[in-house]
Amino acid sequence: MPLTILLRCRDLEDTRRFYQSALGFDVRDADGGTLVAEHHGGALIFTSDDLWDGPPGFSGTLYFTVPDAESYFAVVKHKVAVAWPLQEMSYGSREFGIKDCNGYFLAFQQQGG
Repeated sequence: MPLTILLRCRDLEDTRRFYQSALGFDVRDADGGTLVAEHHGGALIFTSDDLWDGPPGFSGTLYFTVPDAESYFAVVKHKVAVAWPLQEMSYGSREFGIKDCNGYFLAFQQQGG
C-alpha cells in the first residue's frame, strides 16, 4: 500500500526550490494550493495552510529508499544540512540523514549496505 504524507511548510516556493534544486525531487503543484514532491516512489505533499493550528512539526524521520545511497549523498551533501553522514547502520542499511528547509528530518537508505 503506497503511503503519501501531508506536511505543513513555512513557504511553498522555498519548499519547491529546496526539493527541486537541493534534492532533485520531481515537484508539481496540486489541488488545494498544495505541492507534491516525489522521489524514488515516495511522495510528500506540502501545504502552507494551518490545518493543525500550530507551527510545522513532526517528531520522526521520513525514510526514502534509494538504489545507491553513496552516489545520492555525493550529489546532495553540499546543498543540505546533513543530520548524520552516510554510514552503515546496525539494522542493515546504508543511509544518511538531512534536515529540510522546514525542519523535517529525511533519511535516504539503501537496503543491504
